[in-house]
Amino acid sequence: MISSYFKYLIIMASLFSLLSTGKAQKHISAGDSVPIFSLRDQDDSIINIKDCIGKKILVIYFYPGDETTVCTKEACAFRDSYKDFTEAGAAVIGISPNTVESHKEFIKNHHLPFILLSDPDNKVLKQFGIKKGLLSGRETFVVDLTGQVVFTFNSYLKGKEHSEEVLKFLKDMKK
Repeated sequence: MISSYFKYLIIMASLFSLLSTGKAQKHISAGDSVPIFSLRDQDDSIINIKDCIGKKILVIYFYPGDETTVCTKEACAFRDSYKDFTEAGAAVIGISPNTVESHKEFIKNHHLPFILLSDPDNKVLKQFGIKKGLLSGRETFVVDLTGQVVFTFNSYLKGKEHSEEVLKFLKDMKK
């Protein structure tokens, strides 16, 4: 009985060790600097976020996967409001663990006018301190021209609202 219990504890400790990401990352919130990262976009070009800071306000949204119901609604909401984002001086960037090829198809299928970045190991997701469950997290960050995060929105099941909430924030920011 005791040996079975210890075997169970050893197995659970091993699983926890395999599933943990090591040192827990601080969750990025308003007032923090955006983490610096480089990822490949849908055209297999490397995009370094450092090169984007200062050119436009950045709307960086993390989503679990291409062609899933909520993620597609979220991407299409950003697409449908894309003109409003550009008029507000913002660039939209989506990030998920999907491949470059998957992003290319997703963009083609839904006529998405913005960049999608591939984060296959969720390294950038972890840099932002986003918690994930069975799938990758869903959270949106607005980064000002100085590289500071000025707004975040987190709602796993309300993908479409990410675009709406960010636009509200951007409009209030202009006042």
